[in-house]
Amino acid sequence: MNTLLRVEELLMFALGIYLFSLLPYAWWWFLVLLLSPDLGMLGYIWGSRAGAFTYNLFHHKGLALLIYLGGIYLSLPLCQLIGIVLFSHASLDRALGYGLKYEHGFKYTHLGEIGNNG
Repeated sequence: MNTLLRVEELLMFALGIYLFSLLPYAWWWFLVLLLSPDLGMLGYIWGSRAGAFTYNLFHHKGLALLIYLGGIYLSLPLCQLIGIVLFSHASLDRALGYGLKYEHGFKYTHLGEIGNNG
């Protein structure tokens, strides 16, 4: 099942790449911005609870889709770009085994403990 979930996330990442290709931005923007949602980790400066909240906010696919769809509705390519980057990043993270964070600490995710292959 784990392999199936990772493949599903990779396919969602591929969807993000396709949706980006429909926007009027150069490809290097996608590469540069792909890691920007990890700025949500800065919340850990204020503790595990704040860190989990900000990290999860920046990695929430539902929020990413709302921003993207809002960009479509309002004809704002920048909002579409932000939504696609958030969605793509979250999909790639989950394909690599990094999930949404629990308040216990950074390594505790909804996909299991980071670094625990068992």
